[in-house]
Amino acid sequence: MISGEIKFRVRYSQIDKMGYLYYGRYANFYEAARVELFRSLGFSYKKLEDEGIGMPVVSMKSKFLHPIMYDEMIKVKTYIKKIPASIITFHYEIFNEDEILANIGETDLTFVNLTTNKAVRLPRKLQEIIKTNFD
Repeated sequence: MISGEIKFRVRYSQIDKMGYLYYGRYANFYEAARVELFRSLGFSYKKLEDEGIGMPVVSMKSKFLHPIMYDEMIKVKTYIKKIPASIITFHYEIFNEDEILANIGETDLTFVNLTTNKAVRLPRKLQEIIKTNFD
């Protein structure tokens, strides 16, 4: 398993009328967390795109367990639990500043050639990085 962690402060523009973190914002936290997880492994989305490969999201799940409020410092833990082939699954846990598990999520991403928009397998370099860092 590969894991990473990133922290964010909930901004006023991210809350709804009730003062809760708006449910649509969770996807933004998932994205930032998986980008930083890749970066921590020495690989970036930018490098992937420069090589002509994109990673579109093909599915997303999110379960809300506890509200997150304005100005809270949250922690997003991100996991890759299995070595991917053509689909890579990221798992997320979001904790509020009191360390209460507030959200769990999952995204599935695939790999596509940015020129042809055709599905491709996991790029070899990324596969090697994941295998090397996998516990």
